[in-house]
Amino acid sequence: MSLLLHTYGLIRPLLFKMDAEHTHELTLKALDRVHQFAAPLLKQDLLLPTEVMGLTLKNPVGLAAGLDKNGAHIDALGSLGFGFVEVGTVTPLAQAGNPKPRLFRLPAKQSLINRFGFNNEGLNQFISNVKQSQWHQQGGVLGLNIGKNAATPIEAATSDYLKGLEGVYAHADYVTVNISSPNTQNLRALQAEDELIQLLSALNERRSELQAQHQRYVPIAVKIAPDLDRAQIDSIAHAVQHTQIDGIIATNTTLTREAVMGQPHANEQGGLSGPAVHELSLVVLQRLREQLGTNYPLIGVGGIHSGIQAVEKIQAGANAVQLYTGLIYKGPLLIRDCVDAIRNFSA
Repeated sequence: MSLLLHTYGLIRPLLFKMDAEHTHELTLKALDRVHQFAAPLLKQDLLLPTEVMGLTLKNPVGLAAGLDKNGAHIDALGSLGFGFVEVGTVTPLAQAGNPKPRLFRLPAKQSLINRFGFNNEGLNQFISNVKQSQWHQQGGVLGLNIGKNAATPIEAATSDYLKGLEGVYAHADYVTVNISSPNTQNLRALQAEDELIQLLSALNERRSELQAQHQRYVPIAVKIAPDLDRAQIDSIAHAVQHTQIDGIIATNTTLTREAVMGQPHANEQGGLSGPAVHELSLVVLQRLREQLGTNYPLIGVGGIHSGIQAVEKIQAGANAVQLYTGLIYKGPLLIRDCVDAIRNFSA
C-alpha cells in the first residue's frame, strides 16, 4: 500500500485552515496531478465482488455524488480503490449554484453543512468529461447523477430529468435521479408518492426508448432524503415497486441540527452530512428493506466514518455503501477499512 495514502492525517490540519470549498478544489486538482505523474502512489486494489442492480462491482464501497460534480476527476478518484464511482449532480444547463460561502466544516462533530445548490458546468461539459475517463473505459462502474435546474419550476421538473437521462444514458453504468437535495427549492416535493410515480414513470418510458436506441439497459436509482417519516418511506417504496425502478440510494443530507447544536456554523442553511445522517439513514434503510423484501437493491450512504459504520449500513439492509464526508475527515484509507470490515462481516 502506498505511503502517500497514510499522509492524509498529517496534512489535514493544514487543509482545514483554508476555506472549505477552496480546499475541496485544490485537493481534487492535487489528486489529478499525482494520478497523472505518479499513479501508483494513489492506487489501492480492493477486491470484494458485489452484485447490485445487475452490475458487478469490484467491491461494495463507492464514492457518493457531490464530490466530483462535473465528472472531471473520475480517473484519480477511481484509483483510490472504490468499487464504483458516482459523479454529479448535473443539470441540463450550467448554473453557478448558491452564493459563497456555501460549505462549512464542523470538525468537532466530523460533519459538513453545504448549500451548493447543484453548481455545475452543465450537461454538455459533464458528458465531455465523462467520455475522457480512462477508468470507466477500463471497466470501472460509473454512476451519473442527474437533477433539475434551479430556474426550472417544480411543475416542469420532469422535463429536466428527461433531458438529463437522454444526455447521460450512453455513458452511464447506472443513472441516479436526485430528488432529495435540500438546496434546490421545492425539490423534495418530488418524493411525494403521486409526484414520484409520475416522474419515475416518465423516466421509465424514456429509458425504454433509449434502451432500444443504444441496445443496452441502464439501471435507474432514486436518491432520497433522510428526513422522512414511516408513511413517507412506505410511499417511496410503493412508488419504486409500481414503476419498477431498479434501486434506491439512502440517503442524502439532513435538515436536522440536533446532533450539532451549539457548534460553530450549526445554524447555517443547507444540508448536514456526517455521523448524524448515519443514524437517520439506518432507519430509512431498515424500513425500505422491510417494505421491499430481500432482493431489492439498496445503497446506503451518509455518515460512514469507519468500517464498523459501513457494516451497520449492510446490517440495516444496504447491498453497497457510498462515502463522502467520512472521506474528507478520514482520508482514502477509509475505503480499505470499509471493504475489509464488510469482508470480515460477510465471511
